[in-house]
Amino acid sequence: MKYSVVIPAAGQGKRMKAGKNKQFIKLKNEPIIIHTIRVFEADPWCHEIILVANEQECETMRELMKAYQIDKVSMIVAGGQERQHSVKRGLDAVEKAEIVLIHDGARPFIRHETIHQLVDEAIEEGGAIVAVPVKDTVKRVKDKRAVETMNRSELWAVQTPQAFQLSRIKEVHEKAEREKKIGTDDASLFEWYGYRVSVVEGDYLNIKLTTPEDLIFAEAILIQRGKR
Repeated sequence: MKYSVVIPAAGQGKRMKAGKNKQFIKLKNEPIIIHTIRVFEADPWCHEIILVANEQECETMRELMKAYQIDKVSMIVAGGQERQHSVKRGLDAVEKAEIVLIHDGARPFIRHETIHQLVDEAIEEGGAIVAVPVKDTVKRVKDKRAVETMNRSELWAVQTPQAFQLSRIKEVHEKAEREKKIGTDDASLFEWYGYRVSVVEGDYLNIKLTTPEDLIFAEAILIQRGKR
């Protein structure tokens, strides 16, 4: 089953404290964004990649795609003020796919097996997310005091990709734009609209690179996968 993927990579990632867009930080001599895109470049199910970049960095991204011989990036579009706005611009560039994935540019360790499970689930249910059960005890805190211990058996940490039938996620984003609704992620908008979201269990190595400490784990994952 063919799919398109929108990869928002327009944020500056201030928590990384790198002084530049974290997408350009190199792991094993390749920028993070290239590691991420290579996963989809190598997946025969992937029809096209829409990359959403900061307007001032679009040309840099084009140069990177050329330098690293990336063929499936069909378009690089300028992002918006918020991630949600950037995703919508990416979705607007997708025309023919039945299923579209939305995936963080700084999450380079998703596996093809998980992607394919997600696509199959989205075909059946309309929308699907990758998530993993929460390992730690989670408490609700108010004014620095624990006020409630959550039922861990019902808590899952959500990752990306998130997969949707293209027609549905487009109408969801259009309504959210009209009503000025900002969601925590695309699945939360899907739920807000009234659609169901199915869950595919992923793995704990599918981390998002957000802080400097995450780069240590990323290097270890690359070594484990044989990319020394």
